Amino acid sequence: MPIARFSPFELLLLQSRSQVDTAKLLLLAWILVHRQHVSEGQRRRRLAQVCAHFRHGHELAPVMHIARQRDLKAIQLAAEVIRKECSAEHSLGVMHQAITVATDNGDLSLSNHYILRFVADLLNVLPTTLGTLFKELTGRALALPEDPSRDAYWRTHDADYYAQQARKAEEAARQAREAQEKAEQQEKRRQEEEAQRAHSKAQEKAERERARSDKSRDDKARKDQARNEKARQQQEHARRKKEERERAKRQQQNSKSGSQKGSQQGSYQGSRQGYQNGYQHSHQQRSSTPAPPDRTTRALAVLELSPGVTQAEVRRAYRRMAQLHHPDRFYTQSEHQIALASARFQRIKSAYDYLMQTYR
Repeated sequence: MPIARFSPFELLLLQSRSQVDTAKLLLLAWILVHRQHVSEGQRRRRLAQVCAHFRHGHELAPVMHIARQRDLKAIQLAAEVIRKECSAEHSLGVMHQAITVATDNGDLSLSNHYILRFVADLLNVLPTTLGTLFKELTGRALALPEDPSRDAYWRTHDADYYAQQARKAEEAARQAREAQEKAEQQEKRRQEEEAQRAHSKAQEKAERERARSDKSRDDKARKDQARNEKARQQQEHARRKKEERERAKRQQQNSKSGSQKGSQQGSYQGSRQGYQNGYQHSHQQRSSTPAPPDRTTRALAVLELSPGVTQAEVRRAYRRMAQLHHPDRFYTQSEHQIALASARFQRIKSAYDYLMQTYR
């Protein structure tokens, strides 16, 4: 059979010569443990005085140890022993001793206030009987115990704690204010930095727009200059051609008038010589002025087209060549490259205009 396990108080009861006295000793020791402002030696001496006539026959140290452990099962077992073995009058005697021990110094601690009511309930002593007995022994009524769960109790019994809590709350409020001020400063600094970045971006954008506008204006000026130069060269070329034609015409007229004034004998030779001179002059004029190539062929070559194309094909070819050779595609190149691109684009535009008029 397994060995039965007994609690320390049960073992103490088995060893006691009077279980009732041991039970009363535990209840009184429990009350003494909860006395305020009493040393351990004073508790032992007071318990020894109370149990001087008890017949328990064992040491007090084990009882004090069980009482300090607040073993409610042992307390209930002690009350059950008293209730079972003693009469109601004897139970009142136990309550009399408990009240005396709890109020030796005139003060009743909050813990013993609840312990007296708990022990009275375990010993079947009515609350009214407990109140009457308490008033007879102490001369004052047993008031309701204070509620330690309420804030007012601790404000009275632990003022230092509330002062400390107030200081902590004040410190927390100060830290919260500092944190809020720091957060506001950081937010203000962030907004200023964002405003500064936005202003810098706006300035950079304005600079880019201004540079683009200046570049566009310079490109347009270069294009106009190139167009004007080309027009001037064409005018100069046309003027030289016109002067050459007029010079040749005057030479022919002079040759004819000289041949008519010559003698009859030398008319044949003069005519022949004049004819030869006119022929040589005309031949020299024709050889010195090369015949211009066909403009339609050149225009088709510029647009990389073949003869016989339609207006739609000319328009598509112009769009393709304009996209490839538009000067804006070379704005990152040197001025010389931009000028070449402008000249190519002008030739493409002139060829397109001429072909659209030709194939109309």
